[in-house]
Amino acid sequence: MKRVNESRSQTHEEALEQFILLWGEMASAWGINKTMAQIHALLYAESDPLDTDAIMDQLDISRGNANMNLRNLLQWQLIHKVHFKGNRKDFYTAEKDVWNIVSTIIRERQQREVAPIRQNLNKTLDLFEEKESLSEEEQNFRERIEKFTEFLEMFERFTEALLPYINKKNLKFLKHLVKLAEMKHSITGPKPDSSSPPQHHE
Repeated sequence: MKRVNESRSQTHEEALEQFILLWGEMASAWGINKTMAQIHALLYAESDPLDTDAIMDQLDISRGNANMNLRNLLQWQLIHKVHFKGNRKDFYTAEKDVWNIVSTIIRERQQREVAPIRQNLNKTLDLFEEKESLSEEEQNFRERIEKFTEFLEMFERFTEALLPYINKKNLKFLKHLVKLAEMKHSITGPKPDSSSPPQHHE
């Protein structure tokens, strides 16, 4: 990365570079490409909006690459376009509320990945509907797919119901929810390993 702001301390520059690199490494977990994540990290870290030229200089990327990923970030609603009076350039700034960022990423990944998988699995189930009678093996296979689609549907409903509550003002409620889940896990405990031989006590 290039150093484009000479007023920053060396410590600030090193921390910014590490943050951007870390965000880029996490890109695959987001379901986005590395450059898109790095642009978002840069705009999140900067207090003031940046124009495309500043983003290109800081990350050492081409204009085409910058424009394509800025469009994608706008579609994801992770950044916002800013206009300054008397300046024809487009400036960009990132959403600074980490709660909004996380809920946006969850929502986008659900819509772009989970929902299409469920829809395609339903199309697979339609293949069995076209057949008058199913063998036992086909019936069992269909039931496995149905269970998978039921899980995905429940996951989507759970996500859609929970997302509106993912914000800082609901932190107390979310902590309470997590505590209840942890208590239930500690009460039920992990399932025994079926591969381990049963213990005999004399």
